[in-house]
Amino acid sequence: MANHKSSEKRIRQTEARRLRNRYYAKTARNAVRKLRKLTDKAEALALYPKVVAILDRLASKKAISKNKASNLKSKLAKHIAKLAA
Repeated sequence: MANHKSSEKRIRQTEARRLRNRYYAKTARNAVRKLRKLTDKAEALALYPKVVAILDRLASKKAISKNKASNLKSKLAKHIAKLAA
């Protein structure tokens, strides 16, 4: 157990951050899945900027690494390019 006020606070902050990161990461995963499931190019192009914004926000807050965000964005762009108009 924590022996100092500051370490107790740090534990509370860490737990709150962990839950927040978990929620946003799960939301992003669902958004990526939703985009990958689309077969209509127009719909996918409309959703793509929103998903990119979510991934960039997560990367800037260090919930996921910036390389992971870049890899996901690249794969999604390739997926959209393959879709038939």
